[in-house]
Amino acid sequence: MEEFASVLRAWRDRVDPVEVGLPAGGVRRAPGLRREELAALAGVSVDYVVRLEQGRSTHPSPQLLGALANALRLSDEERDHLHRVAGVAPPPATVVPRHVAPGVQRLIDRLGDVPLAVFTATWDILLWNGLWAALTGDPSGRHGLDANLVWRHFTAGHPGTEFDDRHEEEFSADLVADLRAALGRYPADAALADLVARLRAASPDFAERWSTARIAEHRSSRKTMTDTPVGRITLDCDVLTVPGSNLRIVVYTAVPGSEDASRLDLLRVTGLQRLHATAVEQAG
Repeated sequence: MEEFASVLRAWRDRVDPVEVGLPAGGVRRAPGLRREELAALAGVSVDYVVRLEQGRSTHPSPQLLGALANALRLSDEERDHLHRVAGVAPPPATVVPRHVAPGVQRLIDRLGDVPLAVFTATWDILLWNGLWAALTGDPSGRHGLDANLVWRHFTAGHPGTEFDDRHEEEFSADLVADLRAALGRYPADAALADLVARLRAASPDFAERWSTARIAEHRSSRKTMTDTPVGRITLDCDVLTVPGSNLRIVVYTAVPGSEDASRLDLLRVTGLQRLHATAVEQAG
C-alpha cells in the first residue's frame, strides 16, 4: 500500500480548497486539502484517512475508492491507478459509471447560481450544489435506494413538486425508458439489475411501464416546487448527458424577468442561509 499512500497524499496536496467549495483564506501549513476536509468530502472518518495515508489500512472498498476519486477530482486514468494500487480492479465499462470527471466538477462550480445536480445513468444522485438542496431538500441524508430518483418517484411519489398532466406522464415514462437503456449499456451491473427487480415488485405502475419495453432519452420538463422557503416556484428542468459516462446533469432555470426568477433570486439568499444554519446546528 506504499504507492497508494503516496499518491493519496500527493493528490490531496494539489486540490485547491476553494475549488471544492471550501472558504478561501486562513492559515494552512501545507497546500491543498486538510485530512479532515478530505474525510468530510469522501464521507469517512479522519482517522481512516490517516491510516490510509500511513499505509496502515488495507483493502479499501470500491465504494470508498470512488468517493476518494470524486473528492480529489481525479481523472479517469488517476482513478483507475488509485484502484490498482489499492489492489482493487478498476470499474469495468459494463457497470454504471459513478466517477465525476474534473470537467463536470468545474461545470458545477461555475453554475452555482442555478439549482444543479449530477446523477448516474440509473438516477442515483452523486453531487449537487447548495441551491439544489435549498430548492428540493438536502440529499445528504439519503443513502441506498433512497438516493435513487426512480425508486423515490415510483414508491413515494414526488411530494413538494407538481407537474402538469402531460409532463408527469412523460417524466414517469422517460425514467423507466432510461433504466431499460441503461440495462442494455451496462449488462454486468448487479446493482442495476437489483434496482429493476425491486421496482417491479414494489410498484405496479413501474412494472406495467417496464413491460412495454420503451427505449427513450429523458426529456426536458416544467415543474412547480411547492415547498420552498420562498413559496411556489415554477422552473424549467433540462437534462444534459455527459458523453462516455452517461452521467446526467440536471439544471433548473426560471424564465428571465418572471416572478419565478425573482423568487429563485430570493432563495439564493434565504434558502442557503437556512441550510448553513442547519449544518451549524447539526455540527454543534
